[in-house]
This record gives sequence, structure tokens and C-alpha cells, in this order.
Amino acid sequence: MFKLLHIDSSIRKRQNSNPQHDSISKRLAYSFVEEMKNNSSVSQYVYRDVGMTPPPFTDQEWLGAVFTPINKRSAQQCQKLAISDSLIAEVKEADIIVISTPMYNYGMPAQLKAWFDQIVRINETFSFDLARGDFPLEPILSGKTLVLITSCGEFGFEIGGVREHMNHLAPHIKTLSKYIGCERIYEIASEYQEFADLRHQSSLEAAFVETRKLAKRLI
Repeated sequence: MFKLLHIDSSIRKRQNSNPQHDSISKRLAYSFVEEMKNNSSVSQYVYRDVGMTPPPFTDQEWLGAVFTPINKRSAQQCQKLAISDSLIAEVKEADIIVISTPMYNYGMPAQLKAWFDQIVRINETFSFDLARGDFPLEPILSGKTLVLITSCGEFGFEIGGVREHMNHLAPHIKTLSKYIGCERIYEIASEYQEFADLRHQSSLEAAFVETRKLAKRLI
């Protein structure tokens, strides 16, 4: 039995009146999720499209509430953290977290970064102790699987690729995923979108095949 949390972050819809405007990352994530639902026991499925409905950015009042002990928080501070608390609860419940994201300006969309900023939180998803020396942060959560599905306009962002040094998307998400309890990470990528040639078509088709294969592997 799997509890699945699905986060989409493209500002495009999965399906549009003009198919050329469809979100590739959302289509790939949908393929994975549908395969999981059809072939395994998904006991709980939670979906958030942060691209269309982004969480609020954090601010000074949010930070102040975070660092106020729970039993001393005002009603206003509790309200300030309500969305964060809800998003964290979803992460805590999940066994598998699916994140789909396009690459924007070589990194993640601001909407997805806002989601991470709301959930990677001291005393909720990680602890901080200077007694640990130069590495005081430790994750509190564990045992989760991350399925990261990305789409890129260019190509060569993989390890050893010609644009590896420009990839601030997957490495950033993988770093943050430690602090939401993800111990296993699988990545599926579609590239060459801006070139709109056979390389893109081949990459996209291969990515769809990988979504189905990975879903069956995780069952």
C-alpha cells in the first residue's frame, strides 16, 4: 500500500486547446501516476499543482513564528504557519513523492521553490544542533522515495553532459529532498524541447517509456 504525494510545478496546464502548449513535465508525471494507480495499491493520493496555485512566499513574520516555541505562538503566528503545517503533513504522510518540474532559467520555478521553503522547516523536517560540528542539520523524516520528472528546453544537463555545470534544477531538488526524508531518488528527464526536432521526440518518447517502467518497478 502506497501513499502518493504528487507535486506539479509547471505554469502550463497538462492539456491545452493547442497541444503544443501542453506541459511536458505534467504529462510525464501523469503517465507515471496513472501507471501506479492501475497496477498497485495506492491507498492515498494527494495532488498539488503549485504552478497554478503556488503557496505564499515566506517572510519575516513567518520566520518569527517558526522560531517561536509551539506553546508560545500567538493565534496570528499559528495562522501564519497554517499552510506550512498542512503542506508538511502531506509530506509526512507520503511514501512516494512525485515532483514534476520544467527547468526555468536553469533552475526550478519560483512556485516550486516556495513550496520547498514552506516545508523544509526546523523541528518539523530537520533538526539543528551545533554539537554536530560543521554539519549541524539532520533530517527528521526518512524512508521516502522521490520520483523527479523534469523537462528542459536544451540538453546535456546530465553528469558528464555539456551543460552539467548549468544544471541548477535537479541537483538543488536532490539536495533539498534529504531534508524531507527522501532516501531513494529516481529521475526521468525529457530534453531538446526548444529544438523541436527528432532528438526531442526521441527524448520524450523514451521518458514516457521510463515513467511506465519505473512505476512497475516501484510496485
